[in-house]
Amino acid sequence: MTQVTFGGKPVTLVGNEINVGDIAPNFTVLANDLTAVTLEDSKGQVRLISVVPSIDTGVCDAQTRRFNEEAANLPGVKVLTISCDLPFAQSRWCGAKGIDRVQVLSDHRDLSFGDAYGVHMKELRLLARSIFVVDSTGKVTYKEIVSEVTNHPNYEAAIEAAKQAK
Repeated sequence: MTQVTFGGKPVTLVGNEINVGDIAPNFTVLANDLTAVTLEDSKGQVRLISVVPSIDTGVCDAQTRRFNEEAANLPGVKVLTISCDLPFAQSRWCGAKGIDRVQVLSDHRDLSFGDAYGVHMKELRLLARSIFVVDSTGKVTYKEIVSEVTNHPNYEAAIEAAKQAK
């Protein structure tokens, strides 16, 4: 299991560990209008899933903005950002920041995504910073769980993985 710290303190990741080559498990999260969204909803597309602990903190803000900008250069790739923030807060934040290419989704209700992908931080009831790329056949082709949650992910590697996925 991946070792993760938050502010230098170890946290416990709950859920199934997902590895490159695995079939991506389905999950149910909420869109900003409270409708349910699943991985199956984008079946047949490449998905870049950017996972952040809380959308309105510095690194999470930067990560989501970066992928919003990069989405324009990723034709055929659906970019999702998932956090445990309430959908209402996500909607306000997206409006204020001009986020329009990334679908920002909430896992606050039951941590369906966090548990399915093994990134639910038990002590904080938040998601560990991570990135997954799922190809059009549903296979995980890239995974990064950032070892210190307050650090940035490897944007370039994730973007390249999304471009290479089919």
